[in-house]
Amino acid sequence: MAHLLREVRLDFVGTAPVRHVFAREVSAPPEAVYRALAEDVPGWTQWFSAVTLARPSDDGARREIRLKGGTRFEETILAAKSPEVYAYRVDVTNAPGARAMVEEWRLAPAGTGTRVQWTFAVDGTAPFRFAFRVARPGLGRAFRDAVTALDRRLTAAAR
Repeated sequence: MAHLLREVRLDFVGTAPVRHVFAREVSAPPEAVYRALAEDVPGWTQWFSAVTLARPSDDGARREIRLKGGTRFEETILAAKSPEVYAYRVDVTNAPGARAMVEEWRLAPAGTGTRVQWTFAVDGTAPFRFAFRVARPGLGRAFRDAVTALDRRLTAAAR
């Protein structure tokens, strides 16, 4: 059953009760990584294996995301500043116990490539917060695998 989450702003990534921050360097330049994140939303299914559907809506102001296992999100874009930050808030989800969620992707030059930092910030019921804390290793693997696949995709496209 889908439910409406609390409307939070971008500053929630620094104040959320539970935050996971992951970072990795890739060889693709920040502009290419940003385009893949913000401008090619349907392309997420090609590099983020947990994502089965990614569709922009409202002229790119919102997104619909579906994950393996059936989790669904309706999201609002909070920040889209090329090539530095792309962030979105989950407005509606079927994840039980969720109350507020924001994901932020920060990009910074790293040599000829990019340092990609992903912050996943959440609030929810006590069982939801506990489960999210326990999920940290799996989210870290998902991030690492996704960013590695994205880098391969972008490097191949640049050739």
